Amino acid sequence: MNYKHQIAWKKIESKLPEKFHFTEEYEPNEEWWDWKGHHVHLDTFRNENADVKIILLHGVGTNGRQLSLIAGGPLAKKNYETIAIDMPTYGMTQVKKGEIVTYDDWVNLASDYIDEESKKDTRPIFLYGLSAGGMETFHVAAKNKKVKGIIGMTFLDQRKQMIRDATAHDILMSRIGIPAAGLMRKIGLGFIRIPMKIASKMYTLVNNDTILKIMLDDKSSAGNLATMTFLDSYGNYKPEVEPEMFDTCPVLLTQPSLDRWTPKYLSVPFLSELKKVEHEIIDLQNGGHYPVEQPALDELVEAIDNFIKKYK
Repeated sequence: MNYKHQIAWKKIESKLPEKFHFTEEYEPNEEWWDWKGHHVHLDTFRNENADVKIILLHGVGTNGRQLSLIAGGPLAKKNYETIAIDMPTYGMTQVKKGEIVTYDDWVNLASDYIDEESKKDTRPIFLYGLSAGGMETFHVAAKNKKVKGIIGMTFLDQRKQMIRDATAHDILMSRIGIPAAGLMRKIGLGFIRIPMKIASKMYTLVNNDTILKIMLDDKSSAGNLATMTFLDSYGNYKPEVEPEMFDTCPVLLTQPSLDRWTPKYLSVPFLSELKKVEHEIIDLQNGGHYPVEQPALDELVEAIDNFIKKYK
């Protein structure tokens, strides 16, 4: 299956401003990349004349096509080459039979894909991540020094109890559910799956009720199921380098001003720990967690464009 045969993203697209709609002349190509038995889907806007490549990473409630709509495509119009990855269990990526995916797999996959792109040419690579993809950009850059800059919609260290309490579905899930996932993994029950909308505040994913319902009903994004193994590995991932010692590249937080899931104050602790790299915050006016509003959409693209021009 590919996105040409999926209806959910087209319904989302229809609710976005017309300039964000794909056409016959303006749409991503669908590519596939095999990684450790997974058939990984890539949404790409290839451009051999672009000076910079941007790799986009979704979170636990979105997929690569949804990122192509609001970021990958618009940035391609600004002469960047963009690649949105569908991580295993999300989007169109086909998971290796019998494999239980971990968050570590996501980080390792992204790092290996950076190596893959770096073999082709020496163009600088920037990472953009939405939601959990924001912190993933840091985890990847802490592992792979080939990254020139990272941009995140939020930066959340899930090892911190304050972050878990604020982003989990409720205090019971935060204080009991996540630790229980680790226990179940240890006793061989890590394969058990629950809807991500039970584990998290997925009901705050987007500030538009119609689009929210579309995404919650979409099993390739917000309607996805997560294993106990994935939840445990996501909540307890230890980066290769802690923020205080991170020196790979500058960091940009693009913070939607009306984000009900991860307000700015939740990312500030991470940013304050960055001692060896420059970091910036740009507020996106009127935008929700997955922004579908103006001027947030235009401000997101402008912020990424300006950041890359500054640091490429």
